[in-house]
Amino acid sequence: MRIPGFVSGPRALSGARRAATVLAAATALTAALAVPALAHVSINPGTAEQGGFSKVAFRVPNERDDASTVKVEVAFPTDHPLAFVSVKPVPGWDVKVTEGKLPTPVKTEYGDLKEAVTKVVWSGGEIKPGQFQEFEVSMGQLPADTDSLLFPTKQTYSGGEVVDWADAPKADGSEPEHPAPVLKLVPASGAAGHGAAASPSTQGAAQPATGSVTASATAPSATVVAASSSDGTARLLGGAGLAAGVVAVVIALLGLRRRAS
Repeated sequence: MRIPGFVSGPRALSGARRAATVLAAATALTAALAVPALAHVSINPGTAEQGGFSKVAFRVPNERDDASTVKVEVAFPTDHPLAFVSVKPVPGWDVKVTEGKLPTPVKTEYGDLKEAVTKVVWSGGEIKPGQFQEFEVSMGQLPADTDSLLFPTKQTYSGGEVVDWADAPKADGSEPEHPAPVLKLVPASGAAGHGAAASPSTQGAAQPATGSVTASATAPSATVVAASSSDGTARLLGGAGLAAGVVAVVIALLGLRRRAS
């Protein structure tokens, strides 16, 4: 006896194969959207106002399953040097701020800047597989004659591997293989708040760069959890991809039932 609306035999098998194919495609799309969000060193927030002072965090995820990140080296721009740079101690990590002479002095409202921070290195700690760490920096005065600052970063693993995140953004907007952290600069709004023009004293942490400085965080190592705002974005995109896949499966099955009837 044939039940109305029920499809069996080859057509049912064909429909099941189509549904499985659609679901597999949706899963692949979800993975493609989720992976880039966690794949490289980034700077957060990614935007600040020109002419102001800002506090940012270099977010470093560990991408290896068999090694820990043990050193992070961030290069600061010399074409648009920053007169005031200071770092926030990270429990379990030593930090070294290095200053160098500029090829050409840069005029600022505080006078001619002949030396500036060229590199900040964090070492002695550990970012284990499946974890990330944030390294905070207060800096300024952000330049007003450019719309972005590049911070090439080297990530060293316990096995000796060094990943150089130094690629500049591509002209076509696509992401390079090893993108450098980029801080985008926008025109000042004139309102007080994050990124607005301010003196170093109002920022609290930023101080004039005066040479090589070494600081050591003596507090016990903090537990780092593998969760972040970018992780939340990846999950949101992943959920959208799966939802689209489910809708496609339902539409395909309804279409097969209509053909059968």
